[in-house]
Amino acid sequence: MKKVLGLSFGRKMSNCEVMVKEALMACETAGHEVSFLRAGDLEIKPCTGCISCVVGLTSGRGKGDCYIKDDFHILDEAILDCDALIVASPTYVLSPTGLFKTVCDRLGPSHDIAFRQATYDAGVALNKPTDKLPDVRSFKPRVGALISVGGAMTKNWLSFMLPTMYEITMSMGIDVIDMVEYHGAMAYEHVVGNQPMLSRMAKIGQNIADALSTESETDRTRWRGDDQGACPVCYCDLVTILHDGNRVECPVCGIEGELTLVDGTIKTRFSPEQQNRSRLFFAGKLEHVTEIKTQAVGPGQIPNKAELLVKYRGYGENKG
Repeated sequence: MKKVLGLSFGRKMSNCEVMVKEALMACETAGHEVSFLRAGDLEIKPCTGCISCVVGLTSGRGKGDCYIKDDFHILDEAILDCDALIVASPTYVLSPTGLFKTVCDRLGPSHDIAFRQATYDAGVALNKPTDKLPDVRSFKPRVGALISVGGAMTKNWLSFMLPTMYEITMSMGIDVIDMVEYHGAMAYEHVVGNQPMLSRMAKIGQNIADALSTESETDRTRWRGDDQGACPVCYCDLVTILHDGNRVECPVCGIEGELTLVDGTIKTRFSPEQQNRSRLFFAGKLEHVTEIKTQAVGPGQIPNKAELLVKYRGYGENKG
């Protein structure tokens, strides 16, 4: 039996909550333990960008803890404890909610498995006690599903939803195996009146349960969603045109591909080499960690920094 966490960024008993719970019910029916969190019930403060979590990890002096005192530890423990994550968010101006982004900012670098793995390995080599190392549950294989909900009848009013929602699974390397974009929600008073969508949520739960029940790593991470998308790694349709020949980039995975025309239809192609360096995978994360360690500049590069900052201090601020 595995543990499945449902996380809603919507209002109490709103579409997001009911959709997540429908998926959880399918997981429970399949024999897995389920739990649910409503993110809005927690006090989670914005990340201040102090980077103490990252500095602690990269220097080996910390384990990625955040100094901010709020309810984030409740969500952190729930995610670390689970084997699968099902998360839903409503659409606010094409994107997930501000609280969703705040949670992603707090998870971000502090939970990046490449940072944590390097710190953990170095600590073990130095015989550090377990409570001084990153939580070993950070490296547990997990699967996930993303659910975006928007009232707009036109799908492109949810255009940044699913690509942005990958932020909550990216750092910890959670393998997204299914996702659903529910647009046109305003056509129903509530999703409880949309049986096809509820059936799709049950299918999400069954897909998560199936992935958790397999012994095969390949089958566990296999894509089970309805749409193949433009990218063969994240299965999102959003791509960036690089204006250099026919090259494109997946903004979620950070990998380059090319546009081709097949029987009058535009196709995208990403080589196996590029797919393997997706930032959704450990290799892509390690690439990022390496560039930070080798190129980031530390304090002291600008000896007269304080002097240079004087003319900006307080400038234009309300004196009242």
